[in-house]
Amino acid sequence: MKRTQIFTLTSLAFIAACGDSGGGASPPITPSAMLKITPDNAVSVAKASYDAALASVDFAELSGETGLVASTPGGVSKLDSGIAAASKTGGGASQGPIPPTETPCDGGGKLTVSGYIFDLVTPTLTTHDYFDIDFDLCNDGLGVITDGLMHTVVDDFSGDLLSGLFDLIMTITLDRFQVKTAEDTITSNGSVTVSLNTLNMPSVSVSVSGSSMIVDSNTGSETLLNFASAQTFDGSVFPSPYTMTASGTLDTTQLTGSVRYSTPEMFTGFDNDYPSNGQFFVEGDNSSIRLIAENNVDVTIEIDTDGDHNVDATILTTWAELTN
Repeated sequence: MKRTQIFTLTSLAFIAACGDSGGGASPPITPSAMLKITPDNAVSVAKASYDAALASVDFAELSGETGLVASTPGGVSKLDSGIAAASKTGGGASQGPIPPTETPCDGGGKLTVSGYIFDLVTPTLTTHDYFDIDFDLCNDGLGVITDGLMHTVVDDFSGDLLSGLFDLIMTITLDRFQVKTAEDTITSNGSVTVSLNTLNMPSVSVSVSGSSMIVDSNTGSETLLNFASAQTFDGSVFPSPYTMTASGTLDTTQLTGSVRYSTPEMFTGFDNDYPSNGQFFVEGDNSSIRLIAENNVDVTIEIDTDGDHNVDATILTTWAELTN
């Protein structure tokens, strides 16, 4: 999907969650008072909320850093066996611990991979297997420097790891994780749960959820609360169709209050294009907007300024204008 993202993930530069994916000791985060949506701020609200929804989907790309999945512009669709290969650094799956293995980064610094495989016989993943990827001022050679620890725990797994056909649930946690470019410095801590199903490759489904994530940058702060998103991608046909749903609460310095968003009608589209169908609903203080995909070019924003479920104003725009 074409989009402008709050969170951008590249080879070694990704932005992480800050929050509690279940059972942590962190206190709950209370969002700021809800924003009153008006015709004057409706486009800004739609853009910030839609970008945040896409960002939550993109957290699935964190699994690419483990080698389990890599993403394409239309969604998650390519597999490799990076974790399987990592497990072999410990002498094969017959050995439980994966000893720390250092790899130099192209532009300086290093990353160290370690972990533990609990199934000592079969080359597969089981519940409680874990992998640590420790970035130490790792420069990707293009000026992006990553520093911090990524800890991945397998919550559930079925299928064949080596063939890349599996159904996997993992929790990804980051500790004092920082990504620095010439333009910005992103600092994050926390965890997110990713569910990935590749049993019907090249058709893939992925979902992401978490109770909170906070990302701080040079330009502000983004907080998502009680968020969930899901995406499917069917690479068996061309053009390749995708679907996307998302929900959550957004509290951002881009706006003067918090909003809740959802997809009452699933977004659908093809390949790297904007959605051609679907609706996106954003609720504020006794007010709301409904973003309607007329096609993969045009978007209608319906505004309810007083919470009576009637349309009080309409804005006609395009995906390109909304997301850029």
